[in-house]
Amino acid sequence: MRVLVLGSGAKDHAITWLFSQSRLIDGLYVAKGNVGTGAIAANLVDIDPSSPEQVYDACRKHGISYVFVGTEAPLFTGVIDYLNERGIDTFGAPKYALPLEGDRQFARSFTSRHNIPTPANKMFEDAESLSAYLHRHEGERFVLKKNALAPSRIMVNSADHDTLMNFAEEILEEDTLILEQSLSGLNVTITVFTDNNGYMMLPICSDYTKSGEGDKGAATGGMGSICPVPISSKEKKAITEQIIEPTLYGMRVEQIAYKGVLTFSVILTGDGPKLVDYHVRFNDPATQAIVPLIKSDIIEILQAMAKDRLSTFALEVSHHSSVAVVVASKGYPGHPEIGKEVAPLPLIIRNNLLLNKPFIFYGAVCENEGKALTNGGRNVTVVGIGKNIIEANKQAYEYIDLVQFDGAWYRSDIGNKFFDN
Repeated sequence: MRVLVLGSGAKDHAITWLFSQSRLIDGLYVAKGNVGTGAIAANLVDIDPSSPEQVYDACRKHGISYVFVGTEAPLFTGVIDYLNERGIDTFGAPKYALPLEGDRQFARSFTSRHNIPTPANKMFEDAESLSAYLHRHEGERFVLKKNALAPSRIMVNSADHDTLMNFAEEILEEDTLILEQSLSGLNVTITVFTDNNGYMMLPICSDYTKSGEGDKGAATGGMGSICPVPISSKEKKAITEQIIEPTLYGMRVEQIAYKGVLTFSVILTGDGPKLVDYHVRFNDPATQAIVPLIKSDIIEILQAMAKDRLSTFALEVSHHSSVAVVVASKGYPGHPEIGKEVAPLPLIIRNNLLLNKPFIFYGAVCENEGKALTNGGRNVTVVGIGKNIIEANKQAYEYIDLVQFDGAWYRSDIGNKFFDN
């Protein structure tokens, strides 16, 4: 099997690494890829992963029989449907399932129809109505999000009228907004593989989405993640029975089910789990935290999916824990500086060759004339592995300063809340 992974972020590097460990493939490609994927696969740097035509031409040229899409952009340009219509097997959500992520109004209507618990919410199409509502609920804290697909979890969580309105006014020029009740509790990310008969849950993560220590600061695409989350069997059962299974049942009933991955962003509140968002692809940096813990061959998982046998597949997962820490560029998440040279890492660490060292997954780092240069906001994810979160945290931070470029920064508290007194 010859496989093409679409994407160039850290989660795509992690997925590419997982494929590279398979004994069942004889060719591995990435479009466009990055400086990290180039060490374990062939980077197709001239291919636009969001262009269905270019991806299909690359498949024909290189004899690729399977295309794996774990990132959002190619999904929303129709790559999956285009390839399937031309006989190329794919992993990824088809066009009919995309509203679950790309249209929050649709998603909230879906959850209402299937009695799936979510934060109280209301849609707004104009600034006047929103402002009037906020004045009537002065002092209450709300989360404000764009209705359509928005990269990097762009949102505002505030009780301040002016802060919410400043965020809203620009977006309302082109889209509607969803205003949600602000919830307190543990954020968890649940990733499942789905087929026509059931699903397979991967280890549960908890992502750190704010830029500042102690979960303060601006919203980001994710500054870190821990895996697995130490939650009770009662909480896991509630997530399964109240969110995952009703969602998959609803998707089958409404004929939007598909074979691929579905990610649930959930908050564990005092009143039980609440679904915050669906994602019809993998999340970053949860993926980087999950991948090193998977011991099963990814091709065998995909073969089980193709045969609708995921629910009976015996997924083999490490008993260890992982802590993923993202190194970002100066100015991120607002206006990240780019073009900064990233110092070379020892090859044995850079290429993830030792099990007693952290995993390194490159994100927004490209190669230009032999140099590794930053070309976006989140550049490298360092993933520590240990017998527990404490040991994984220690390993990640022991090595993180090996990632060096001008303006590099990271949060120093990833995982702390799970072991600090």
